[in-house]
Amino acid sequence: MNTYIPLRQTLTDFLEMFTSLAASNNSFHSCSELEKVINDYSRFILDEKNRDDWDLLDSHETAEISKVATQLRSASALCVSMMEKHRAWKLFGGIEDNTDYFHNIESSIKEEFGRFQVHSNSKVLLVGSGSFPMTPLYIAKQTGAEVLGIDIDQEAIELGRKVVDKLGAGLRVRLEHAFLEQLEDIGDLTHVIFSSTVALKYELLDQLHSLTNDNVVVAMRFGNQLKSIFNYPQLETDPLKWKLVDKIVNPHQVFDIALYQKV
Repeated sequence: MNTYIPLRQTLTDFLEMFTSLAASNNSFHSCSELEKVINDYSRFILDEKNRDDWDLLDSHETAEISKVATQLRSASALCVSMMEKHRAWKLFGGIEDNTDYFHNIESSIKEEFGRFQVHSNSKVLLVGSGSFPMTPLYIAKQTGAEVLGIDIDQEAIELGRKVVDKLGAGLRVRLEHAFLEQLEDIGDLTHVIFSSTVALKYELLDQLHSLTNDNVVVAMRFGNQLKSIFNYPQLETDPLKWKLVDKIVNPHQVFDIALYQKV
């Protein structure tokens, strides 16, 4: 049975929904629909049958469907950003959030660095911290580490700081609207995490090489095969700069993690 046509149609339907929601201008009217679509999308990606259907595609079908996947990554990332802002606003209004997507992300944080554990003397950077900085809050709370989050979205940083004030009193969490080269203490970092929806994360990884110390560990969140419709995939790195030292693949999480150290 050919799985290409129904798979492509489902992805096209998701793309239309994300595109429509992205045009809703962050209205609260679209909030519940936004959560439902992203939850459905997450479940679709984690469904074993859908992963098998993707793996059955031939090279031509994969190339064609990858065109839709490229658009989906961009549209879904924008909608996730919108949903994070809604989550922050709901927190400020005293409304509890039960979004499946957020629960899935939170469950993945526990194994982020594998054997390269974070401790109280660590200094961690998250690139793409968003409006609801789950990862910095979790790491700081569980380990006592100092955590810095950066994002190019000024509104996300402002909302994120309010979330940290409400949920992370006393924790060493700092959020900045900044680029890598603007961080004065970047040479002190022990661990770096790249969010999976950061489009230029491998270009930034290349830039990071000259800015960081020799022992830094980088966790690159990524998604290949079916997971690539929600996450930017893993790419090859400069063999003279970075080496892949571990890969954490979990079929129950929406992204996987590649761990890098300097050559």
